[in-house]
Amino acid sequence: MQFEITAEEMAKAKVPHELFLTNLIGNHILWFVASLGIVNSMWQPLALVPVVSCVVLLFTIMRAKKERDRGASWYVMCHWQMAARRSMVFLGVLCLLLVISGLGWVGYTYLGMMKVAVLAIIGGIGLLPTLVSVLVLIVMESDAMHQAAQGKLSKGTFERFPNSDVVVLDEN
Repeated sequence: MQFEITAEEMAKAKVPHELFLTNLIGNHILWFVASLGIVNSMWQPLALVPVVSCVVLLFTIMRAKKERDRGASWYVMCHWQMAARRSMVFLGVLCLLLVISGLGWVGYTYLGMMKVAVLAIIGGIGLLPTLVSVLVLIVMESDAMHQAAQGKLSKGTFERFPNSDVVVLDEN
């Protein structure tokens, strides 16, 4: 659905998607790959990836709540809510990775599992879903950022946050 939105509101509506994409591409792809190259000598840069990600995701969720309570711009608030929902999904995926990694550590340390088996389990059940979700979320957020620049919202978002005062230009 396309709405009559000012250029200033469109620019503000892109911010949550830009933040989320920066986290996914800059942190989870670029920084993660760069820190993998030095993980044998320094593990700290690799450990920063989930820390930075959680900070950004929690900021997005808190800012979305603030935007909803403040009530300044309905269109901007809707885009913050979209980014916050996706942030919560991604936090869930990161928590799954943490649980799987913890279980792998317990299996290796206390149950005598082989290191290769534990790494395969962590990689297949923990890392693979995380990487797939990063790629899917990049596509979804890129589309949402494009929609924010065009004055568009999905029908689902409009139904979740209805506004009878907004002028609808196109229902499709």
